[in-house]
Amino acid sequence: MSIDYPSLSAGLCRIAVAAGADIMRHYEGGPVDVTQKKDDSPVTAADQDAEALILKGLAELAPDIPVVSEEAAAAGHIPVFGEVFFLVDPLDGTREFINKNGEFTVNIALIEKGEPTCGVVYAPAKQRLFYACGPAQAYEQDVEANAAGDLSKAPPPRRIKVRAVPETGMVAVASRSHRDQKTDEYLDHYNVTSFITAGSSLKFCLLAAGEADIYPRHGRTMEWDTAAGHAVLSAAGGSVTELDGTPLRYGKTERGMDNPYFVAKTWKGR
Repeated sequence: MSIDYPSLSAGLCRIAVAAGADIMRHYEGGPVDVTQKKDDSPVTAADQDAEALILKGLAELAPDIPVVSEEAAAAGHIPVFGEVFFLVDPLDGTREFINKNGEFTVNIALIEKGEPTCGVVYAPAKQRLFYACGPAQAYEQDVEANAAGDLSKAPPPRRIKVRAVPETGMVAVASRSHRDQKTDEYLDHYNVTSFITAGSSLKFCLLAAGEADIYPRHGRTMEWDTAAGHAVLSAAGGSVTELDGTPLRYGKTERGMDNPYFVAKTWKGR
């Protein structure tokens, strides 16, 4: 399958921004109605409405590419897929959404042969859109939360890339909801001098934008949690690997589509 990455990426950005506007309607609309899924993780109407909007948009944009999405998968609906498919997390950082700290994102990624090659991460409350449209093509764009898919009035995107590791010491990104002792012990092996706490896949994007250097994760994540941020970071020159240095791959149905522990870095190699 031959894919026009710039065209596909533009379509994914429009869909993600439209979903972000819908999420913000819930976010600003008063108390959040929260229910629990079978795995005890929270879900809201914003998650479900955003997923429906994204699935409709993808069916129009790329009808031949299967979509694996978080809420459908939680309900037991995972389509048959091959080497090419989409991974969707309509509202990554549901706890951040519920707590109203703004650190939640819309994630859409294209997977080809186990690798995320194109992806978009939109943080509507932060008005930051990150996307990757092929190798070495990572961008950030300022997009208002109510843009509803219309990017015509947004400032032009700017190219982003990882920074060289500072000689004065690294900035590590830690999960706002899931930082633990194993993470701290892992980071003891590096010259880390400061931390940034962030929720959702924003952590990958902070590395991609040159604002931090390393993000390890010792805890359960699902493929749709990481794929879009992974695409952006890879396109910006960074890497995401298992703790032993093996590249993190996608489409791991033998695991139930959960990820092993991993580390995201601004450099390649151990």
